[in-house]
Amino acid sequence: MAVGMFIHRLAPPRPPPPSFSRIIPTAISPNRGTVKIQFYVPKDYNLQRNLRTKKYPVVVNFHGGGFTIGTATDDARWAHTVVDEVGAVVASVDYRLAPEYPFPTAVEDGVDALIYISKHSEELNLDPDRIAVSGFSAGGNMAFTVPLRLQEELDPSLDTGSPDTELAPSKSVHQSITDFHAMQAVKVAAIVAWYPSADYTRTREQRRKTMVRVDQALPAFFTELFDDSYLQPPSMNRSNPYLSPALAPQGMLSALPDEILMYTCEWDMLRAEGQRLKARLEELGKRVVYKMVPEVAHGWDKGPNPISPTPKAKDFYLHACRELRRIFNSSRASTAGEADEV
Repeated sequence: MAVGMFIHRLAPPRPPPPSFSRIIPTAISPNRGTVKIQFYVPKDYNLQRNLRTKKYPVVVNFHGGGFTIGTATDDARWAHTVVDEVGAVVASVDYRLAPEYPFPTAVEDGVDALIYISKHSEELNLDPDRIAVSGFSAGGNMAFTVPLRLQEELDPSLDTGSPDTELAPSKSVHQSITDFHAMQAVKVAAIVAWYPSADYTRTREQRRKTMVRVDQALPAFFTELFDDSYLQPPSMNRSNPYLSPALAPQGMLSALPDEILMYTCEWDMLRAEGQRLKARLEELGKRVVYKMVPEVAHGWDKGPNPISPTPKAKDFYLHACRELRRIFNSSRASTAGEADEV
């Protein structure tokens, strides 16, 4: 995958490297450690950070790789497009990977990243009222499950409907960030999910049966490697909402942001479960902007072509950016209105 991503980034125009990074300590997971966040920023970011005349919206991104491989720089083209087209900062999270860190560590690391960015928004010159999350494949799953898990962190009494009681955060964790909760609840304005996994109660065989082009499926070697690494122990409850957001209780889904962008691939084993999640969200009154990219397989936008970027990828990235601009502009207008009323 590293070789493929290196070739992918060679295609002109080459995406820039991250502008800076932060390494943060983890607090949510009982497996304590650190997580790196890679920041991509607009050209005038440093100037505006000194002048303090405007704050930037931020998109917190989660890379793909079956929770087992991949890095925060894999989505550099997406990050570059968001920076240029939306004028936002992108914070891409190097969450910890399985098998060393199986479920739910990745999701918990994502929550830590969100809390850090919101808590340090003033220092980073970010607008805490204009935070979106995005992700690809496994990261698309995290674009839903991280906000779901965040609900429990902000409200320890939340009933997740999951029998996995050992996943509940410890009292000491809640106490350690109580002062932060008193200051500010983390707000997520939008979700951007690219070909997400949404229902792990479906076996890989069942998922393949939903495909239009079975020959376009990810090799079984990889999917088995991913699942055997992340889904531990094997007897775990796969309907857990922090793993299978399509099966989350209605109350939890209702608390997700009202603005959701979802992009699936026509030749993908995950398309059907993504569409089921879309239908549930629409029934709850969410504004779901949905696009199925025709005649492409899972991860189509990451094709290793050193001559040119993957066809169609730029167009769909731009579509998502137009929607993000609309959402962020609406959030800014809403916040300004509230300030005027005060």
